[in-house]
Amino acid sequence: MLTLASLAGLMMFAWPLLVRVEPGSTQHGTDAPFVFVGILPILIIVVLAELSEGGMDAKALAMLGVLSAVNAALRPLGAGTAGIETVFFVLVLAGRVFGPGFGFVLGCTSMFASALLTAGIGPWLPFQMLGSAWIGMGAGLLPRRVTGKAELAMLAAYGVVVAYLFGFLMNLWFWPFITGAEVSYYPGQISYVPGAPIWDNLHRFVVFTVLTSTAGWDTGRAITNLVAILVVGPAVLATLRRASRKASYGLPRPPVPQNRPAE
Repeated sequence: MLTLASLAGLMMFAWPLLVRVEPGSTQHGTDAPFVFVGILPILIIVVLAELSEGGMDAKALAMLGVLSAVNAALRPLGAGTAGIETVFFVLVLAGRVFGPGFGFVLGCTSMFASALLTAGIGPWLPFQMLGSAWIGMGAGLLPRRVTGKAELAMLAAYGVVVAYLFGFLMNLWFWPFITGAEVSYYPGQISYVPGAPIWDNLHRFVVFTVLTSTAGWDTGRAITNLVAILVVGPAVLATLRRASRKASYGLPRPPVPQNRPAE
């Protein structure tokens, strides 16, 4: 289900590269509600599937609500200023501890809750929800055998990579619909060209992203993730893992050691 949802979500971002669209001021204003309506059944199905298979219980759902509220409260602290986003490191750590299904749902609910709190509801919201869901899901799919300092380094590196990927996706959702994207310090064309070959438009989009967001917003987000995971990551991981022992999240539990006979 997560694979199908991810493929459908990727098409929601990339379809303007596959067909001819005309730039306009409405951008995704007309189809964003349908994207949002499409996400909701996916979340319900994922949660019901986890519940029916024993992957989540009532305590896990309560933790989902708590972490969604925490992320909603954290996000206004940075509000995206200079790329500072205080919500993604929690997604990475929670997805790592509780698994890909939990991370996927948490990414969606966190963005939705924070949008309600900050009045950030708009055509961009469904795409932010999908991008955040992939961050949480990807963290849950990282190798489980990595532990200790190597695990922390892996999560920090993952946080940096997904910061740039999130910026890439959030540029892709609106780039084909804007006009006059050219900048004075680059001689080539970086605007979407309706009907151009996919690789030509993709090249223009990559250049557009590098010139307009990679060195600024995306790098600020990457630094925030890196610092937050390295500084508070060990404590947050320990807290979440302590909570995970009392609930079911669909992850294999470590064997309980047997009492040794007294010597």
